[in-house]
Parts: sequence; C-alpha cells; structure tokens
Amino acid sequence: MIIIAGHLRIAATERDRYLAAVAGVAGQARQSPGCYDFVQAADPDDPERINIYERWDSDEALLAFRTSGTEEGESPSIPSVLDADVAKYRISGVESP
Repeated sequence: MIIIAGHLRIAATERDRYLAAVAGVAGQARQSPGCYDFVQAADPDDPERINIYERWDSDEALLAFRTSGTEEGESPSIPSVLDADVAKYRISGVESP
C-alpha cells in the first residue's frame, strides 16, 4: 500500500482558483484501478495550505494514473505552488484503529 500525504502552499488569494482547476482530478483518480482515496482540500486554519492525501494499492497503480493524461483537451491554468511538503509512504500492514 502506498500513501501520498502532505501539503502544498498556494498564495491565499489563489487557493480557491487552484482547487477549482484541479476539482476533477479526485474523481478521475478514484475511478482508476488501485486508487482507494484521493483528496486535495483547503486547510481550515491556514489560507495558503492545501492538504494532500492519496491511498494507492501499488506504485504501478499510482504511476498508471499519473501518466494517464486527460482526454478533455487543454487543462485550466493552475496557480503556482509556492512550496510543497508531500511524501510517499510505504505501508506494510493495516489494522483497525
């Protein structure tokens, strides 16, 4: 199991535009084989922060999604990411909390 987690920093005035530009990505990811969860969400306390969480079955499933592209033509303009702290975690076991 692979987890991608962390956060992005976007100018506070551009955060909503960033989230609108990537709004369809979560649905596309969740329909991809091997994706258990995918979200990019505004942090409730920090106006520049977008929290990232993805859960994938394998590296192969993650790579297949990331290289799949889009059939809808040109992507909307996405505001610049000022900073990012996102990491990939390899999970060897899962238990109930």
